Amino acid sequence: MHELSHSGRSLADIQTQWHNYYQSLPDDEKHQVWQEFYDQHNTQRSAFDMPAAESQPPAKQVPPEFVSHNTENTKRVSTIKKQILSNVRAKARPRSPHIKSLLFGLSCGFLVMFIILFSFFNERFIAPFITPSRDVSNTPIIIDPNSTTVGPNPEIIIPKINVEIPVVYGLNTINEAQVENALEDGVVHYATTSNPGELGNGAIFGHSSNNIFNKGKYKFAFVLLKRLENGDTFTLQKDGKRFVYRVFDKKIVKPEEVSVLGPIAGHPATFSLITCDPPGTSINRLVVSADQISPSPTQNAPSSIAADQPKPAILPSNAPTLWSRFWSWISN
Repeated sequence: MHELSHSGRSLADIQTQWHNYYQSLPDDEKHQVWQEFYDQHNTQRSAFDMPAAESQPPAKQVPPEFVSHNTENTKRVSTIKKQILSNVRAKARPRSPHIKSLLFGLSCGFLVMFIILFSFFNERFIAPFITPSRDVSNTPIIIDPNSTTVGPNPEIIIPKINVEIPVVYGLNTINEAQVENALEDGVVHYATTSNPGELGNGAIFGHSSNNIFNKGKYKFAFVLLKRLENGDTFTLQKDGKRFVYRVFDKKIVKPEEVSVLGPIAGHPATFSLITCDPPGTSINRLVVSADQISPSPTQNAPSSIAADQPKPAILPSNAPTLWSRFWSWISN
């Protein structure tokens, strides 16, 4: 360093020469260089910390030009050392741009994975938390039993879970695809069961939840149906008449148990609300059965269902999920 500082070269050349020299040293000599630097630094600091009487050399006349030149060289060497130290420390730092690039790539990967999982499985993990009442009203539904005013549109009203949605009647088929299409317009009265105001058992199917990318705004119609308990009531409005039912049974059955569509012993006039369970799947069916309590079922007409009506082999289900459709497309 002493030789370089007195070589007459520019500061940049001196810095480059010192850096090259330092890089060529083995590790033990590099350590020695740093040790000498620290020792010199500590010596200089100790000199400043000493009492003035001890730190001052004997009085001696020194030519002014020598003092000025020596001071300039000392400042120059100190500046070079600081710059070299700064460069060495900068090169020793981790390469943060590479780490940032890695983190950015991982973030993008997680985002893409989240979008894929949300797209394929939202009906199982996201949709069940969406309640149909948000599309209808933010306040509980209250029905005055003494009121005789009934709207012209066929509806089902379930006050406990704040449901008021259309009922599709007149679908004279048990074809699964046609039932699924009708469920886009509300819940569906099943073709092989009795109508309101008739003896026997009627059945209404509704989605528990479905893929949010599927058509129709009633795909969450019965997502809260499991909250109904014995004694709860719901109302069916059809042809300007109101029929009130009280729940007496709730159970989970397999899709093949189509016997839940038939008459219920000891209950002359009933209606069963059926949906898939757990919500967003087609594993089981939740069946909530209720007795007609108003008007009295003694006034009901016989069931209009023909004896030779075709019977289904399986209870209707939720529409195919996005994942099942994708898998079917790949398989074919």
